[in-house]
Amino acid sequence: MFRLGWFSTGRGPGSRDLLRAVMEEKEHGSLDVDVAFVFCNWDNLEDPNPRREQREMFFDMVRGYGIPLITSSWKGFHPDLWKSDQAAWRDEYGKLLRDLTRGYEFDLGVLAGYMLWMDDATCDEYDMINLHPALPDGPKGTWEEVIWELIRTDAKEHGVMLHICTRDWDRGGALAYCRFPIRGGEFDALWSDMKEKLSSSTLEGIKEKEGADEPLFREIRREGVRRELPLTVSTIRLFAEGTIHIEGKSLTVNGRTLERPYDMTDKVDDTLRCGI
Repeated sequence: MFRLGWFSTGRGPGSRDLLRAVMEEKEHGSLDVDVAFVFCNWDNLEDPNPRREQREMFFDMVRGYGIPLITSSWKGFHPDLWKSDQAAWRDEYGKLLRDLTRGYEFDLGVLAGYMLWMDDATCDEYDMINLHPALPDGPKGTWEEVIWELIRTDAKEHGVMLHICTRDWDRGGALAYCRFPIRGGEFDALWSDMKEKLSSSTLEGIKEKEGADEPLFREIRREGVRRELPLTVSTIRLFAEGTIHIEGKSLTVNGRTLERPYDMTDKVDDTLRCGI
């Protein structure tokens, strides 16, 4: 059985949904995997902790599946070093993370809403994939930063991808992706409204005033989130079935290096149409 190491900050419903989607596919017999552990960079005892309730729901779900839960508070880990040298702090936290997880055998690490940058040594030692809310040639950063950049650049399409975790962070080799238009249909009216707002304000002003509640921002996010689950499950299935491998931080198919990421747009769209 193919074994996964699962890394998540457990911030909200998206973190729970990703893990639940994999576990439900496993329970249905359509995904031959086992989750060796879940690692979270919060203990949930920290203060302040505005996401405590959401994270506790995530922890309860992990325990309910019988998956070993490993936690280590990033906030309580050498705070003085964090303030003085974040690169050095990241290296030290990475050593701790590896010490805590090394005893659990796993074939692939999945960063599913893990909100810390992985240190170089962990990226070198572990084969991991990361969910990034953009196309392979799209913006870097958090999902919030990505969407605001799409709006700023008047983008025509958006997407979601999974990539290999390397020292290059969000630019590790793209593994699989799907794309979708953010024009046409309901999007056109939302873009018109944004254009009208920009005639009397700046994008920074709109971000400050409305944030993630801005309608165009919210709809782009909604369409992206809908695709995260089927893309993640389908990609993990490629690994579990032995279709693809990571060798030397490169993607291979039948021993040959993959020249371009899998475009799984049709597969993801079919899944969404079937309501799965």
